[in-house]
Amino acid sequence: MERRHFIKQTVGAGIALHPLVRGVRGMGVGPIVGPKRPVFVYNNWSAYDELSDKVVQTEVLAMRELGEMLRLRDGGVRLDYYVMDAFWFDKMGGYRTWHREHWPNGPDKWLADCREHGIRPGMWFSTNLIATHDGRFLEPVAEWKDSIATDPNILCLFEGGYLAHLADTLQLWYDRGVRLFKFDFAYFEAVTPASKSKFTLEEIKEKNKTAFMGMLRRFRVRNPDVLITGYNGFGGEMENTFLPFRKTVDERWLEVFDTLYCGDPRFSDVPMMNIWRSQDNYSDHMVRQFAFNGLPVRRIDNCAFMIGTTGTCYYRATHAWKGMLILELARGGWMNVYHGNLELLNADDARWFARVQRLYEPLQRADGISVFGAVPGESKPYGFSGRMLEGMVYTVVNPSQEVAEVELPSAGVTRVLYADGGFVPTVKNGRLRMGTEQLVVVGVGAYASEQYALGTDDTVRIPLMQERVDVRFESRGKNRVGAMVNAVKGKGLRILFQQYGSDGLPRRSWGGAPPDGKKMNELLRIRVRQGGAALPLAIENDKMIWSGLSWAAGELTAGTFDAALPLDVECVSAEQDELRLEARVYAVEY
Repeated sequence: MERRHFIKQTVGAGIALHPLVRGVRGMGVGPIVGPKRPVFVYNNWSAYDELSDKVVQTEVLAMRELGEMLRLRDGGVRLDYYVMDAFWFDKMGGYRTWHREHWPNGPDKWLADCREHGIRPGMWFSTNLIATHDGRFLEPVAEWKDSIATDPNILCLFEGGYLAHLADTLQLWYDRGVRLFKFDFAYFEAVTPASKSKFTLEEIKEKNKTAFMGMLRRFRVRNPDVLITGYNGFGGEMENTFLPFRKTVDERWLEVFDTLYCGDPRFSDVPMMNIWRSQDNYSDHMVRQFAFNGLPVRRIDNCAFMIGTTGTCYYRATHAWKGMLILELARGGWMNVYHGNLELLNADDARWFARVQRLYEPLQRADGISVFGAVPGESKPYGFSGRMLEGMVYTVVNPSQEVAEVELPSAGVTRVLYADGGFVPTVKNGRLRMGTEQLVVVGVGAYASEQYALGTDDTVRIPLMQERVDVRFESRGKNRVGAMVNAVKGKGLRILFQQYGSDGLPRRSWGGAPPDGKKMNELLRIRVRQGGAALPLAIENDKMIWSGLSWAAGELTAGTFDAALPLDVECVSAEQDELRLEARVYAVEY
C-alpha cells in the first residue's frame, strides 16, 4: 500500500491505477543502454512541412516515400525503420485516430506494407504540447481534460488522466506493429489550476519529469524491443553555437530514452560562403555539446541529414548532400536518421549512399568513434576519428577561412577517401593540408584502400587559393559599415560580415518562416559598387531561414569587375537596435 500511495502522490491517481503500473510491481528495472546496434531510420518530415510552408502529410505522400525507401534499399541503402512524423493524427482523436481527411482509410495499408517488406514502423508524439502558433493541433479528449494546465496549450503529466491514456495509446500502436516512438515538445512546467499553488515551479517540473520517466520505463519493461527517442524539451542549448557549454541535460533521460537528439538542422554562427557547410558545423557543434553533457556519442541522434523541397530544410533539395551524409554517419550516433524527399536521390546516388554506410557502420558498431580538434563553433579545424584494429578513418572539417594543416595522430599508409571539389588535400608526414570550409575523409592502414574511396563532390567548390585582403571597415551610420577595397588581379573577392549585440555575442536576425517570411539577404545585406554601378554578388543566404542567421557572405567572381579600380563594399543590418558589425574580405581563386 505504501508503494501505491507513493505512486499516487508522485504521478496522480489516474496513473496509479494503470495496468502498466500494477504490472511492474516487484520487477527490477535495469539501466537502458540505448540501441543494441546502429539502426537506420527514414523519417518523412521535410518531405512535408506543416509548420512553415504548409505542405501537409497525406497517405499518398507517405506511401510514395515508402516506395522510394524500397527503391533505395534495392540499390543497397540500409533502412530499418520508417517514422511517421508529426500530424498523422486527427485533431479530435487523442492519438488513436489518423487524420480523417489525409488518411481516410487509416494507417492499415502503411502498417501492412511495412510489415511485408521487413520495415519497422515508428510514430511521432508530442509529449504534452497540443498547440502551435496556428492554434490547437489536438483537442483534449475526455480522458485528458483533468490534465489541462493553467496554460491550456499544454497538459500536466502528474495529474489527471492524460498520461495513463497516453500509455494505453502507446500500447495500442505497439500491438499493431509500431516499434519506434519519437517524443517531442516537452513542457515540464505544466500544472493544473488545482495544483498551481501547492508546489514551486521546480517541484512541478520534477513531478512532471518523474511521471513521464516512470511511464516510459514501464512501457519499455513490457515491450523490451522498442526504440524510444527524445527530441525537443529534454535538454540542450540549441539556439546558437557560441555560448560556453553548460550542463543542461538531465542524465536520467538516458534511463528511458535510447537516444536524445541534439537539434534540428540549422546554420551555425560561423560565417561561411558554403551555407550548407555552416549547417554541418551546427550539428558537429551540438554533438560536442551533448557529449559534454555526459551522453555517449552512440546515444546522440544528430538528426542532421535532411533533404527536401520544403521550408523546414530551407528548400535545400540535395545541395551538398554527400558531405551531409558523411558527417551524419561519422559523428558516431547509432540512430542514423534520414529525412525528406527520397525521390531526389537517383540510382547512382543510392549506390554511393550504400558505400558510405558500409564504410562507417562497422566503425559505429565497434563504438570506436571519438571527436578531436577544436570545438566546431570556434572556427578552427576539428573532426571525428573512427578506430578499428585494422586501421583508422578520419573525417575532418576546416570551418575557417584559411588553408589549414591538421595533425592526424596515427602512423601507417594513408589515403584521401573523399574531398569536396576544388582544393586538392594532401597528407604528408601525418599532417593533412586542406582548403577553407573543406570536408576531407582520410583512411589509414587497411582503410587506405581503393575499396573505401568515395571520390569528390564537385558540386562543392573549395578555392584553390584564399588570402585575406588588408582593409579596414568603418561605420557609415547605424548598423552600416563600409570600405574601399583594392582587388587582386585575376582573383575573385569573398566578403563576410557578422553582427554582434551589446553583450559582445553574435546576434541572429529572424525574418520568419515561409511563405510570408523575409529572406535573410533582405535583413543582412552586402552591397558592392564600382564607379557607382552595383556589381552582381553570388550569395547563398537568400533564403527564408526559420532558425535565424547572424552573418552574411558573398562573392564577386573574377572577371566581373575591373581589378584596377577600387570597389566600394558596404555591409548593412536591418535590425533596429544598435549592433556592432565586423566585416572581412578575402581574395579567392578557383
